[in-house]
Amino acid sequence: MCGIFAYLNFLLPRKRKFILETLVNGLKRLEYRGYDSAGVAFDVQGHMPSGDEGDNQQLLKIRLIKKQGKVNALNEEIFSQKDFELDSELSTHVGIAHTRWATHGVPNEVNSHPQRSSTDNEFVVVHNGIITNYKDIKLFLEEKGVKFESDTDTEVIPKFLKYLYELQLDTYPTFQELVEQVVHNLDGAYALVFKSSLFPGEVVAARRGSPLLIGVKTGRKSQSDIIPVTISEFSKGGRSLSATPHKPLLTPTSGEGRSFDHQEMSMEYFFASDASAIIEHTNRVIYLEDDDVAAVDGTGRLSIHHLKQGETDIPNSREIHTLKMKLQEIMRGSYDYFMQKEIFEQPESVVNTMRGRVNFDTETIVLGGLKDHISTMRRARRLLFIACGTSYHSTVATRQLLEELTEMPVMVELASDFLDRSVPIFRDDVVFFVSQSGETADTLNALKYCKPRGALCVGITNTVGSSISRETHCGVHINAGPEIGVASTKAYTSQFIALVMVGLVMSEDRISMQARRKAIIKDLQRLPGFIKEVLTLDGEILKLAKSLYQERSLIVMGRGYNFATCLEGALKIKELTYLHSEGILSGELKHGPLAMIDTQMPVIMIIMKDGVYTKCINALEQVSARAGRPIIICDRDDTEMEKKAFHCLKIPKVADCLQGILTVLPLQLLSFHIAVLKGYDLPTNDAIPQCC
Repeated sequence: MCGIFAYLNFLLPRKRKFILETLVNGLKRLEYRGYDSAGVAFDVQGHMPSGDEGDNQQLLKIRLIKKQGKVNALNEEIFSQKDFELDSELSTHVGIAHTRWATHGVPNEVNSHPQRSSTDNEFVVVHNGIITNYKDIKLFLEEKGVKFESDTDTEVIPKFLKYLYELQLDTYPTFQELVEQVVHNLDGAYALVFKSSLFPGEVVAARRGSPLLIGVKTGRKSQSDIIPVTISEFSKGGRSLSATPHKPLLTPTSGEGRSFDHQEMSMEYFFASDASAIIEHTNRVIYLEDDDVAAVDGTGRLSIHHLKQGETDIPNSREIHTLKMKLQEIMRGSYDYFMQKEIFEQPESVVNTMRGRVNFDTETIVLGGLKDHISTMRRARRLLFIACGTSYHSTVATRQLLEELTEMPVMVELASDFLDRSVPIFRDDVVFFVSQSGETADTLNALKYCKPRGALCVGITNTVGSSISRETHCGVHINAGPEIGVASTKAYTSQFIALVMVGLVMSEDRISMQARRKAIIKDLQRLPGFIKEVLTLDGEILKLAKSLYQERSLIVMGRGYNFATCLEGALKIKELTYLHSEGILSGELKHGPLAMIDTQMPVIMIIMKDGVYTKCINALEQVSARAGRPIIICDRDDTEMEKKAFHCLKIPKVADCLQGILTVLPLQLLSFHIAVLKGYDLPTNDAIPQCC
């Protein structure tokens, strides 16, 4: 999961050492995303043109430093160099940096970013995403005599940019126009930031399907927090590569293409794939939309162009948002790992999810983001929940309750599979899109599929200003706080509670459900205390981890409300410990999985005193008959389980539909401790499809 950070200081003298430290620190804020190499691009000699003719002929030289491994290794490499002055002061400068997770080409310095146009480094770029048509572009350029040095999909971008620049030398295209011509020919998902020695002091950024935001810091408050957007319409010659590039036709939608008021004052711009890299510098950010191309020109002026791709309803501006998060919220504090910190934050994060929404005195729930749409939701034909990974598991965990409370058909869909099947969507459907980041590519594509078909689209996200929160008709922010660890923990429990609250709100007018609703709300109030109680098992779970960390496989088994816990627990074990792990519905045990059970196969079973308790006991008997070693998560008052378990973890009893919040905690802790015992670095690389 790659990370982008770029820094531009305009008319604000900064020493090269300060600039490099800013770039490296930006990458450190993004380390949680997982990566295998890192790199930076910055100026090492020359200076900005001052107006003197002789000075104007001096071009800046761009230096690339890339290193396989951690950001600290990159930092050591940078400051061990002797061929540039760290104390040189630069009035205006652009630096770009990147952490890469390999998808095209092995992890090494050649394949690391920034990627370049040639050995002269005229154009350099950092890229998050995957260019699906890179082979076509590479073949086109190779036929023109262009040589490639890396195995990445990204390298075609700066080389194609240089090709277009040389093709149009007599027309003097701007940096932004060149980038627009390039991205017009790209298929796939990308967030891109460009730097060029031919356009000193300028930076251009573009996004489609991968998040990118701009932090703005000025010497004084700007008179406007609105950035007008200019529409770039390309000629209808198509997107095929040709000897003559398509020139954009610029159509201002408002303000005649003006940027916001900066009046030649000193400025700082920060480009990043995540707000966590920007917040220590400024809390004023602009979220770029898909097909936006943003540029800061040589006058320090920010402008945004939107590449029209057939849309009819295009916003004519971008707003500068004020971030509410604080720097200390994204730091580890006294914990050794972000994931560990976030597991132990769950007593507070679940309270934050409910705060201002659940009135325990009146036993009522108000979700302000859905208030105007509840009547429509209650009249729906069916409810669909679309998500990926951990977010998908939160929908599985709450499906049974939503069916019970709403008495509607409830479908849960993996976003990637949903898109493959072209599922019929109707105008009276309500579709929920669940994503911690609000930027998950497959979930976003599913949203783009459903919205034009007339369904009511509801977002459940943890990130204010994310693409899903902007594109849906309404939604609920789970308010779990920044989740830095790659393996999601507190976002899962907060998504779980948010979806429970949706069900409670939708059933508010159902008299037959009132007793059930009140019982659930009562246990929601007790939940933070119960979570704290389960977390006290940490020492016991560490001992259990020491007996399991050398195993080669691990099965997690349950049914009913706890089946989702099995899926989520197995996912955490896989992505953190690299152990083979499966979440199995215990009702399916006799249909094949029982063959894997023997004395060598550890089995974790979730057996709570709920509606499927007797059925779970039957599964336990089958495991015991095969000489299995069941590790049982059960109610703390269930004395029978102690007699039948190889090891027993006892947790408080809560309403059956909320059990999954408590039963998942031991599995989160277990996966964390096994990973540490195996010596794996946390957080680990998470292979999601927005990587480089």
